[in-house]
Amino acid sequence: MPTRAPNRAKLTILRTHHLSQIPWLVHGFSTRVGGSSRAHIKGDLNLGFTKDDTRAAVERNRATFLRELGAGGNSRPRRSGRAKLDRTPWPLITLRQIHSDIIRFVDSIPADDHPLSGDGLITATPGLLLAIQTADCLPVILADARRHAVGVFHAGWRGTVQRIVEKGIGEMHRCFGTNPRDLKAAIGPGIQGCCYEVGEEVRIKFESQFEYGASLFREVKDSDPVREKYPLLFLTARAPGHSELPKKIFLDLVEANRQQLLAAGVPKKNIEASPLCTSCHPDLLFSYRAEKGKTGRMMAVAGIRK
Repeated sequence: MPTRAPNRAKLTILRTHHLSQIPWLVHGFSTRVGGSSRAHIKGDLNLGFTKDDTRAAVERNRATFLRELGAGGNSRPRRSGRAKLDRTPWPLITLRQIHSDIIRFVDSIPADDHPLSGDGLITATPGLLLAIQTADCLPVILADARRHAVGVFHAGWRGTVQRIVEKGIGEMHRCFGTNPRDLKAAIGPGIQGCCYEVGEEVRIKFESQFEYGASLFREVKDSDPVREKYPLLFLTARAPGHSELPKKIFLDLVEANRQQLLAAGVPKKNIEASPLCTSCHPDLLFSYRAEKGKTGRMMAVAGIRK
């Protein structure tokens, strides 16, 4: 995936090498550039119906994104025998995301009066575009190169500790007969271990679930020049005599999901992860944390050509 910020006027879709080698697959990770929104930065490609943006702007952004993605129909014959290109956009299947381990199998367009909720989508039906929205959480795309099946997953810390990606592979095996060794996996841009500060309760949850849980965290001790220069000002009755600043705890969410993919049987060589941190690159990517909650949404999408 590219790491440089593109020209803000040009819509840019990030793709991975492995997934781009699959001829029947449509996939991509959106960025925030090249859109019509003005709620945050002029020209944002916000693809989520957030309270700060207008529905009309988001619908324009989605239409532009789908055109750039190439998610249209196949050529169909005319009576003259010549092919006519069908540019009708593919149906975009989304979820009401709830930070869960719920995975939905879809083989048709859901009814408007029965919206889907959950955090994973899988299909083997051509012509449907599965989509996950993110603004720090990790988007994960899985493609079964042999069975022509795909899955997209929303992996924040809650979904990750509930093993959503690992369970997604299990669901693909149950529904499509997927062998994990045939899967290609792409972990898209999200908040990385450099910036993803969490509380002690999150570390406890991971360490209770995964034998490698402790290795996913790093601690950083705050420095305070005043304390260092005048330690007696902070003298307490507690041994060894000085109060200590709390430690900051950072979670490597990318590695947590990589370990789940490996544990489920996906070969290491079949896993690609974006190096882009949403919090470090707010000019290119939406970040809920960096923008203090007032931000748009990106999409990770995957579909099967007819």
